[in-house]
Amino acid sequence: MGTDVERELRREAAVLIETDLMGLPVLVVGPPGLTASTVRRYERAGAVVSVVTAPGGVTGEACARARLGVLVGPASTWATARAALAGRCPVVNEPVPDAPRGRVVLVGAGPGGLELMTLAGIRALADADVVLTDRLAEVGDVAALAPGAEVVDVGKRPGHHAVPQDEIERLMVERALAGSTVVRLKGGDPYVFGRGGEEVAAAVQAGLPVTVLPGVSSAVGVPGSAGIPVTHRGVSHTFTVVSGHVPLEPEQARALAGLGGTVVLLMGMHNLVPLTTALVRGGLAVDTPAAVVERGFSPDQRSIVGTLGTLPDLVSRARASSPSVIVVGEVVRQSAVWAARRVVAPPADKIVLDVVA
Repeated sequence: MGTDVERELRREAAVLIETDLMGLPVLVVGPPGLTASTVRRYERAGAVVSVVTAPGGVTGEACARARLGVLVGPASTWATARAALAGRCPVVNEPVPDAPRGRVVLVGAGPGGLELMTLAGIRALADADVVLTDRLAEVGDVAALAPGAEVVDVGKRPGHHAVPQDEIERLMVERALAGSTVVRLKGGDPYVFGRGGEEVAAAVQAGLPVTVLPGVSSAVGVPGSAGIPVTHRGVSHTFTVVSGHVPLEPEQARALAGLGGTVVLLMGMHNLVPLTTALVRGGLAVDTPAAVVERGFSPDQRSIVGTLGTLPDLVSRARASSPSVIVVGEVVRQSAVWAARRVVAPPADKIVLDVVA
């Protein structure tokens, strides 16, 4: 084993391991219930981990393949364990906290796919004891990203909240107070219509450490994936993100029309007709470019492009549905530029049904 790796292995074990230990056999020794976080850190670094939970289990056979021994908490005083590992491999003593150190980490999963999640978010999952995951946090196999963690699906669907928000917060706080690292995995960014502020407040009120790791918001990422920049030099220098969950009030529509720029509507597909109607009545021209980008970043993503006047009918004929992002403004015309780009293969995942002239 190289000196750089050995030096890293001998660092204080409470530090998250960053060295690539792919395939390295590691023997973790410690009482039941104290080794889980240690096992996860080494597995995240690629090690092949074996666990022994009693002094009598640290036999020559158990130690035969180990290239590193990790003695957790009281195991550092187990003479049989030290004797069995002596001369075979380096040994790390890892202390355990005197009291539970529960914490909450809100992680933005981005608009879809593991490759759009931040490295900090992936690391947080690898260190999690409990993951409370949203329906929109579609990053693949969460259990594989959070080895050994309890994964609880608390996802909400339109008109169906299987786990109410107050129950989500109760679960989050309860698990963290018991000493667990709880990751609240949320689609997009936690603070963009994700109720992240409420969950942070619940953690703070309970006296828990809390961290928020941002994610790529669908409000920006999904239009961009369809070639629609939310700002564009000489076209739009401002954009407004609005919840389409409820129809716009007349004064809201007038304010948006007066502000100009780009309007991005999230969670608005079931209100598409009243939303577009309100914007026209508020002062936007009926021929203002508008688009729906459906199932952003999925293999079957598609764009439906028209105007405020034509978009509802185009969407109805295309039978488009949620999750979709609605974009209104002159920047929508840039989708035609995107459609004309040079590609290696035909962009089968993006279908433009009606490009604005």
